[in-house]
Amino acid sequence: MPGHLLPCCLNGMSVTIQLDLPEALVKEAKANGLLESRRLGEMLNEELRRERARKDLGRMLKDLHSLPGEPMSPDEIQAQIDAVRAQRRQRESGH
Repeated sequence: MPGHLLPCCLNGMSVTIQLDLPEALVKEAKANGLLESRRLGEMLNEELRRERARKDLGRMLKDLHSLPGEPMSPDEIQAQIDAVRAQRRQRESGH
């Protein structure tokens, strides 16, 4: 639906958003309460949280790839996992 206006109120700030969406999408979104200010705010907050997580992961991967040395092989990783599990079993058994 061209030119659909959505008044939004996020944390007391009023914003008007104009969207050009297919009419069927607007009808379904309205029917499901997705065009209400509260729901739009929730969706924006969730998307921003995901975006921050993506950026954090990207930074962590970049940092990880910049570490010196060769990556561990799958067998080395499994050996480390097995060692940690053995330590945990030993600790939990009280020895």
